[in-house]
Amino acid sequence: MSSENWVDVASVDAVPEGDTIGVSLNGQGIALYKVDGEVFATAGLCTHGAAHMCDGFLEGHEIECPLHQGRFDIRTGKALNEPLTEDIRTFAVRLDAGRVMVLAD
Repeated sequence: MSSENWVDVASVDAVPEGDTIGVSLNGQGIALYKVDGEVFATAGLCTHGAAHMCDGFLEGHEIECPLHQGRFDIRTGKALNEPLTEDIRTFAVRLDAGRVMVLAD
C-alpha cells in the first residue's frame, strides 16, 4: 500500500493557460500555474515578502512576485534574482481525469 497522499485541488480547466490561481492544499495556500498544458505548484507565499504568488506575473516558467519583482522558476522553485535569497517550495503535480492532484506531506 502506497503512503503517498495525492490531494485533488482543482479542475485542470480552472487553471488558465499562461496564468496562475491560488488554491488550498489541506488548509495551506498554494499557487498553481499552467504552461503549455502542464500544471506546476508552489507554495502560495513568496519567501521574501509573503506576497501571494497567485497575484504574480507568469512569463514562461518564471513567476514574478507582485511585491518586489523577485522571480522564481516554477519547475524547481529556484530563486532567480534579488531581492530573493530563499527558494520557494514546489509540489509534485499529476493530472487525473481532468483534475489537478498535488502530492501533500
